[in-house]
Amino acid sequence: MQVRPIPAIAMMSLALVSIPAYQKLEAHLEGNHHDESQSQTYGEETTHETAHHEEAHHEEAHKILVTSPLAKPVTITQQFVCQIHSHRHIEVCALESGYLEEIPVREGQAVKQGETMFRILPTLYDARLAAEKAEVQLAQIEFNNTEKLFQQKVVAQPEVALAQAKLAKAQARMQLTQAELDFATIKAPFDGIIDHQHLQQGSLIAEGDILTTLSDNKVMWVYFNVPEARYLEYIADPHKDDLIVELRLANGQKFEHTGKIGAIEADFNNETGNIAFRADFPNSDGLLRHGQTGTVLLSRTTEAVVIPQRATFEILARKYAYVVSNDELASHPANNDSEQSSTDSTKYEVPRGIVRQREIVIQSEQDDIYLIKDGIGVNDRIILEGIRQVRDGDEVEYEFRDPEEVLSNLKYHAE
Repeated sequence: MQVRPIPAIAMMSLALVSIPAYQKLEAHLEGNHHDESQSQTYGEETTHETAHHEEAHHEEAHKILVTSPLAKPVTITQQFVCQIHSHRHIEVCALESGYLEEIPVREGQAVKQGETMFRILPTLYDARLAAEKAEVQLAQIEFNNTEKLFQQKVVAQPEVALAQAKLAKAQARMQLTQAELDFATIKAPFDGIIDHQHLQQGSLIAEGDILTTLSDNKVMWVYFNVPEARYLEYIADPHKDDLIVELRLANGQKFEHTGKIGAIEADFNNETGNIAFRADFPNSDGLLRHGQTGTVLLSRTTEAVVIPQRATFEILARKYAYVVSNDELASHPANNDSEQSSTDSTKYEVPRGIVRQREIVIQSEQDDIYLIKDGIGVNDRIILEGIRQVRDGDEVEYEFRDPEEVLSNLKYHAE
């Protein structure tokens, strides 16, 4: 096959058509390169702004609230579950057997000393008493006759003594029978309140049967158990007589009268390690009854170091607080950079410090505050808000707040 040559005019026309297309392609490629450059520049600016925002947010998050422990008079109260007893609470028992003839009192009634409570059928005791009275009269007559005969020198002196002894014996037997008759009438040995009656009228009772109980509630004995450590603290306390002893009843209300420690039992309970204390409370209005329960409150006012509870955290049942120290700031590695030292005048306008975790020992706990026994003092600065944002060894900026202001606003929402 023969190939024909392309004419020169056709070659020139093809070149003229291809030049604009090439220019257009070149312009398009340059535009894409420019867009990529702009996109890269915009990405760098965005990354820079994001990093700046994160840094600003990081610095803002580490601006925490700091306060100090405060020494102030605090009322320390110890609570103990207690049982309330009448200072005189007895079982009223039958001293003789027989039929329960009369019960002139009611359950829950207040009786006076000497008032009749129960009466056992006295017919048998009356007959015995009459017989013994007759024996006394007979012995009296024999003694009188013997004495006359002695005056007439008919009998000797021993006969008079024998008659006198018979009279004394008869009188003693009569007194015994009178006592048995008296036992048939059971009277109140002291002023008190009658409890449940175990037997009713007409019941056949035996000697020693419990008829009821009688309680004298003028003074109440309140018993509560104290651990050995608390007992030793109480004994060693030179101001134990200044303790305020109060009683909180089952309804949450405090009894209107204060009491005093009346006694401490002799022995510890080996099973519980406790010893029983007794507090005495006056009960003139009769509100307290035998068998009630409540809570004894032992209070005293003392000087103590206190901190808010929300300034602490717990690890493995131990309490800790974050203490902010300014003493370590100069030696902290972050401050050894020469570039940072040139800007100290502006950088340290906001207080800064090094965070240290410190264990604390709690003496006692009250609403929203802890009383500190050991670990921190009034010269320390502790983190109040921002505990979750820091770790031991962090350098942070903080805002200090007066501890009195903090304690006055503890009911506000915590972090």
